[in-house]
Amino acid sequence: MKTVILDGYTENPGDLDWKDIQVPGELTVYDRTSLTDEEEIIRRIGDAEIVITNKTPITRHVLDACPGIRFISVLATGYNIVDTVCAAEKGIPVSNIPAYGTDAVAQFAIGLLLEVCHHIGHHSETVKQGRWSESPDFCYWDYPLIELKGKTMGIIGYGRIGSAVGRIALAFGMKVLAVKRHPKDDTLAEFTTLDDLYSRADVISLHCPLTTDNVGMINREAIAKMKDGVIIINNSRGPLIEENDLAQALKEGKVAAAAVDVVSREPIKADNPLLTAPNCLITPHISWAPKESRQRIMEGTAQNICAFLSGKPINVVNCVNS
Repeated sequence: MKTVILDGYTENPGDLDWKDIQVPGELTVYDRTSLTDEEEIIRRIGDAEIVITNKTPITRHVLDACPGIRFISVLATGYNIVDTVCAAEKGIPVSNIPAYGTDAVAQFAIGLLLEVCHHIGHHSETVKQGRWSESPDFCYWDYPLIELKGKTMGIIGYGRIGSAVGRIALAFGMKVLAVKRHPKDDTLAEFTTLDDLYSRADVISLHCPLTTDNVGMINREAIAKMKDGVIIINNSRGPLIEENDLAQALKEGKVAAAAVDVVSREPIKADNPLLTAPNCLITPHISWAPKESRQRIMEGTAQNICAFLSGKPINVVNCVNS
């Protein structure tokens, strides 16, 4: 049996061990595979039966050209890079890794918010540049500093990650509003409508999966419903935000600040409007990347493959024809 990992570098740049994924037969690991050259993807898959991918797309064309594929495992929770419908038609189960990074991603969301509130990195750099040693005052700050206690956190998408963010926000003394497709009883958050959340929240944090219904949900119309000076956090999915509209709202001051770990096209393009928008913090999609989280991905992938080989695949995200 042949197994191929198409883009292993971000999962394992050298601090983990691919031996944790024990597969019978031959294992080939590529650090990177083109995201756009389908012929390269097809060549690298070849006659492999198990395909492991992170962000390399597995399209209908690729699936048609690689009839040996029996199983696809995604090194992530999101699986939109695989044509799961086509895979199901061909009887190929696609499995993901749910819940591996809940705490890391929640922690990072709060880290983005704290950086917006205090600009810690900026002030550290100014100290190293000599400004404090030359200051006539015992302290200084270049941005308004924000205390979170008493403010309202609005969380859109109150699943594992969203609720983890909510618990941290409560520890800061914030009130938590939440929007969830199927709300359940929760003593921590007040469930409400999207419009109500927009109008009441001081901070809006996105933690929902990307669907055809919510692409561009944070747009000009949505922002107009928000409080003046709202803070927007997104380390969920980049296309949830209409970036031109957010950039304009930042320039106008309607949105006081934004912090994003994801953008609409990744890697970010040089003409992305958020790159030149004021008060916008951008990090390169690293919420998921602590070593502990990546180790859980490795372990989850091993479990997915083992379950498939035993004839009882787990974490399957597509309905496979029998």
